[in-house]
Amino acid sequence: MLDDAIKARLDNEINSEQVVLFMKGTPVFPQCGFSAATVGVLSHLGVKFRGINVLEDDEIREGIKAYSDWPTIPQLYVKGEFVGGCDIIREMYESGELTEMFQTHGIDAHPA
Repeated sequence: MLDDAIKARLDNEINSEQVVLFMKGTPVFPQCGFSAATVGVLSHLGVKFRGINVLEDDEIREGIKAYSDWPTIPQLYVKGEFVGGCDIIREMYESGELTEMFQTHGIDAHPA
């Protein structure tokens, strides 16, 4: 169960930027392969995003899983909506769907 204070914090984090990635580590120093792969895709597309290091806060780490009803990290949010984890992001990237989704949402995305 997600407590109201944690939900409010997560709402605030998710809506703080157009693209938010809950990840292990930071965009400059990802601390798991899945987070690194997701950062790689976003960086390759030139998408500006905010990385939130779940390793710094257990409440956020566990809370985001309950918030999205998604058991793993990383988790990508675009304009407040949950998109998916690493495998989904990779599949969407490979099919061109991710670039299209960003463009539809008015977010500059183009392969470097």
